[in-house]
Amino acid sequence: MEHVKEGFITVTGGKVWYRITGKGPGIPLLLLHGGPGMKSSDSDPLRQLGTERPVIQYDQLGCGKSERPEDASLWTVDRYVEELGQVIRALELEEIHLLGHSWGTMLAASYLFTKPPGVRSVIFSGPALDAQRWERDQRAYLKQFPEQVQKTIEESESQGTTDSDDYQQAMMQYYKTHMCRVEPWPDELSDDLDQLNPNVYNYMWGASEFTVTGTLKHFDATERLHEIDIPALFTCGRYDEATPEATEQYASLVPDAEFHVFENSSHMPPVEEPEAYVETVREWVNRQEMKPGA
Repeated sequence: MEHVKEGFITVTGGKVWYRITGKGPGIPLLLLHGGPGMKSSDSDPLRQLGTERPVIQYDQLGCGKSERPEDASLWTVDRYVEELGQVIRALELEEIHLLGHSWGTMLAASYLFTKPPGVRSVIFSGPALDAQRWERDQRAYLKQFPEQVQKTIEESESQGTTDSDDYQQAMMQYYKTHMCRVEPWPDELSDDLDQLNPNVYNYMWGASEFTVTGTLKHFDATERLHEIDIPALFTCGRYDEATPEATEQYASLVPDAEFHVFENSSHMPPVEEPEAYVETVREWVNRQEMKPGA
């Protein structure tokens, strides 16, 4: 791996870890990981773009290599938006391309609604821009599974036994269809899921993908997506938890946005179709920089 710089940035509530891969001449690409409560991927294929432009990852507060304070009042969209601004200022990033994945798309949209300067373009990867729709879409998917899987998940959630082996096995069937279809799962993906901070996930989202009970329960950016006035690309996998129908609808709400489906992926195209994912992102950011007046 070529030039890599790591460090910590002080933000509201603690310190967050960041990594910059590459020193290419292009406008930096800043990645917002999913979750809430997940971490940056060490093997993210987008790091390959470092020869063309700096690729910046950071673990949001409470996640990964960043500090994990116990104060639940920190787990708000507004504070994560504030944190993103603090990271951008600390790294002296005058211009960026912004890419959010899953919960990271909620963060990206919320940040853009503050009308920050210097964002050249945005990519919404596997977007979760309406929590109620996400819950409905997962429940519709669940109906396609064997009766026993549905029953195990529903009973475990209603009885609060989501730490049981039966529940974990049922969820794994679901994840292997709609989260990551690579067989077997890469060790890093399993490890990353193991490192998820349940305090952040449960507080902001809930017990599982099917049941939103946390502070994001009523998150819905759709009424404001028309305010995004920079180039926007919406992507998802054909079998994604962020369904192609939902993703295309979000794209239709942003002026001149583009929409792309990875045909052999679910929610993790960077793992399932890394070459296609990198090429799509590369082509997009390069095209934005070649526009007249850019």
